[in-house]
Amino acid sequence: MFRVVHTVAGVIALLMIAIFWLSTTLSELFAPPEVVAAVKTAIPWGFLVLIPALMATGGSGVLRTRGRRTGLVGVKLKRMQVIATNGLLILLPAALFLATRAQIGAFDTTFYAVQAVELIAGLVNFTLISLNLRDGLKMTGRLRRRAAA
Repeated sequence: MFRVVHTVAGVIALLMIAIFWLSTTLSELFAPPEVVAAVKTAIPWGFLVLIPALMATGGSGVLRTRGRRTGLVGVKLKRMQVIATNGLLILLPAALFLATRAQIGAFDTTFYAVQAVELIAGLVNFTLISLNLRDGLKMTGRLRRRAAA
């Protein structure tokens, strides 16, 4: 049961972060300010899916470890600490700030500086979650190294 919850929640979290990052990047590069404002306003609503998915991933992952803290389990747990800290201290406040600024049309230097930080932090979390997915697949035997040719 926990395996299914862990897998599904982890994939949902990874997809949500990818959607946030891509929608932000594409709207900033190619869309008018009204679309950017709509994207930045919608992202905090996406937290209603992302945050429970991350909590379910982390909680089910801890339950699946059965107290182990070494090897790939330990590496994944350390990454999750960085992911959570990055999310709570950088991504969540940045998203709320950017949504507020976008709603009033304040696309100024401060907006774009915070936007740059948010994009970098989002890419860090996407990368760390992807690495955890890869290591989880290794741990379950679903991902094996190819033999040297």
